[in-house]
Amino acid sequence: MPPAVPERALTELGRTEGGPETLRLLVRDQHTRRLLLLRAVLDAAEAAGPGVCPAAALTRLREDWALLEEAERREPSAHLRGRSYGGGPGAGRPGGRVSAPRDGSARGPVRPGAASPVSGGPAGSAAEFTRPGDSAPGAGRSGGSEPVSEGDAASGTRPPTSPVRALLLHPFIGPWARDTLRALGSGTGPGTDRDTREPARALAHFGALAAAAAARSGVSYAVRLTAHDGVLALPSLGALRTGGPGSGDTEVGVVHRRGRLTLRRPGEADVVVRLQSGAGAWSEAAAWTPAYALPGLVPGSAAVPLDDLDPYRTARGGPRPDALSGPAVLDDADRKHWLHTWSGTAAALGLGGERRLAEAVTLLSCLVPLAAPPGSVPGGGGSCSGTRREAFGAVLSSAPATATEFAATLVHEIQHTKLAALGDMVTLHHASSEARHFAPWRPDPRPYDGLLQGAYSHLALADFFQRSALATTHPTRRDAAWTQHARCQAQVGAVLPALVGSGDLTVRGRRFVDRMVEVYEQLAEQPPPRGHAARATGYVQAARALWNRRHAPGG
Repeated sequence: MPPAVPERALTELGRTEGGPETLRLLVRDQHTRRLLLLRAVLDAAEAAGPGVCPAAALTRLREDWALLEEAERREPSAHLRGRSYGGGPGAGRPGGRVSAPRDGSARGPVRPGAASPVSGGPAGSAAEFTRPGDSAPGAGRSGGSEPVSEGDAASGTRPPTSPVRALLLHPFIGPWARDTLRALGSGTGPGTDRDTREPARALAHFGALAAAAAARSGVSYAVRLTAHDGVLALPSLGALRTGGPGSGDTEVGVVHRRGRLTLRRPGEADVVVRLQSGAGAWSEAAAWTPAYALPGLVPGSAAVPLDDLDPYRTARGGPRPDALSGPAVLDDADRKHWLHTWSGTAAALGLGGERRLAEAVTLLSCLVPLAAPPGSVPGGGGSCSGTRREAFGAVLSSAPATATEFAATLVHEIQHTKLAALGDMVTLHHASSEARHFAPWRPDPRPYDGLLQGAYSHLALADFFQRSALATTHPTRRDAAWTQHARCQAQVGAVLPALVGSGDLTVRGRRFVDRMVEVYEQLAEQPPPRGHAARATGYVQAARALWNRRHAPGG
């Protein structure tokens, strides 16, 4: 059951902002869901049967889990207090789980009652996420006493997170887990080649995650991992390229000793990789690409990975939503551009309100670089960005031109992040998914939920640009901010009647939308200079006329 959302939190979020306690509520709930999703993968693998999950893949999963156990036992005791996420695969069944000796030798059965890497107590316990009477494995109630340390959202500082915890809570665990559950659930009836390969390949990624966590925790081991389509990605460390796209699967031997990884392939020279503190690991080998992270937005805040390596960073297969461009692979010049832009983003966010900066510090945990959208000209504008509901904390974006532009991107996308997280805890409406509403920021009809999401983000942008315009003394920048404010304000005003007038809103949903209306009206009390509002109104009217010609009944 989702946690109760206090009226104070609903009011804050309805006003497009969130105080420290409200943001911690969202993070805690989403982290709990991620851990329960991981537990669901482990249970599904155990229950799938050999026709879907081959015995070798299940054995490998158990060994990977045992390596995580060893990694957690090596962590400082401060990270282990009160932890309990549920037992690993085979928990509670004699001989069903295995343990990894620290020297990487052959593994034997784990002793009864040993700690699980997602359990601070005996294997199979889930004390933090269950109440008396909860009988199903992992049937936890999110939003309980799960001890994720989000730190002080106002100052941006965060207590250190253990390597195992950080990797298990990484945004891309969500997409990986959902893809793996789909693969494990696809085996109804006789299995096909695809049914057999996909679950094994998905579960193999868990081995790379376990190896990375164990290396970060100082565990010595020797394991075999699989590079898919020419890439072996080790989360937070980097990636080994074994061939080009379509090159198939390649087994890679991985040995870790005292902060040094040795990656071995038949017929190839060993690749030696040395771990760095935080993100990344370096090697002289051209086949190795280190992970990269941007410094924390504010002093004391966590570094933000700029991830162009993780295989689950964008949707796999099928059309990309909202015409997003594909993932980008960065070179040194690209990283320098991102770093230069990033270095001014905190100041630009702060100009638009302290809460905007605090929200980015608390909720942003990963950036995924995208390629420039089709038709854009380098240096001539044109960008795209997005979020993924299953990857809470990640923002996808093409390279921003300026810090101000990127600050606005973060404001926009973090609103989607907040509203999606709130929607997991509170039912705001019962509207259908029929796409029939006009939205001046999109050429296509939108369903009610999409209209609400868009209005919510544009209302926050209207506030951000108004604050920026009032705070800046640079005439050109101030005029640009007023232009953006006026357009966003007019766009929101065009759709508020449809939002407010819906009979599908729940009681709490109506309170939420009413708070949005309050913000819209307060922004109108400080209108932009003459001319900005008129141009914005004309823009929205032209967008509506074009939309009506394309989509109105009989048009």
